[in-house]
Amino acid sequence: MPSPLLAYDQVRIAYDGVAVVRDVSFCVETGTVTCIVGESGSGKSTLVKAAMGLLGPGGAVTDGDIRYGGTSLLALSRKELRALCGQDLALVFQDSLSALTPLRRIGDQVYEALRAHRRISRDECRGLAVAVLARLGLDDPERVLASYPFNLSGGMGQRVGIAMALLSEPKVLFADEPTSALDTIAQRQVIDLFRRINEQRGTTIVLVTHNMGVVRALADSVVVLKDGMVVERGEASQVLDSPTAPYTRELLRATPRLARDVQGAMNHD
Repeated sequence: MPSPLLAYDQVRIAYDGVAVVRDVSFCVETGTVTCIVGESGSGKSTLVKAAMGLLGPGGAVTDGDIRYGGTSLLALSRKELRALCGQDLALVFQDSLSALTPLRRIGDQVYEALRAHRRISRDECRGLAVAVLARLGLDDPERVLASYPFNLSGGMGQRVGIAMALLSEPKVLFADEPTSALDTIAQRQVIDLFRRINEQRGTTIVLVTHNMGVVRALADSVVVLKDGMVVERGEASQVLDSPTAPYTRELLRATPRLARDVQGAMNHD
């Protein structure tokens, strides 16, 4: 049996010696969408950052392993991991606007990010970026590319971050609450695009979210976290329709109206 594309194996993560994630294990198969759900502080974002080497000061994986294609990401040098990130592995931040350099135009930053991993001209990069931004619902992509980050709203900045991650055509797309800054219409556009790249390109997606409507619209499998530990995992239909953990049932009961609206809109395409 082939190995999963991505595997978390008994992962323990600590900040300054204090464990925030404990004994987390799950696998992500090639071409699937895995949603990691749970309340704020449950460790969802931490798991994604660990795979990308972005835990920051004081953060470390203290036990277990994270493997991509059978290779331990934790054993790679910073240079080796950097070569993978942006090309094989890409991340959409929860607040993409804050991840951009404030004094450089958006178009320059998009080009620099894409040029780091492939030979491409500025004109070709601009054409690709305009197309993706348009698919994400931005009316004037050329103006956005000519703007500075402080000229953009939070929702516009979020869509720029999503576009930058998608342009490199990664094999695995990590997305940390990618729709939280967006209105219902923009959420639908983003989810629609994620669904298309998954189906058409075979992009594997690991999505961190608390929006159960988004989970129902996209997920093949679901991992439920509580206090840094997995309380339930399995196929999306089983976890969402017949949950075994009391905490999962609580999450589903707490689904806000907005999440139901997003799912309803998806169902009426």
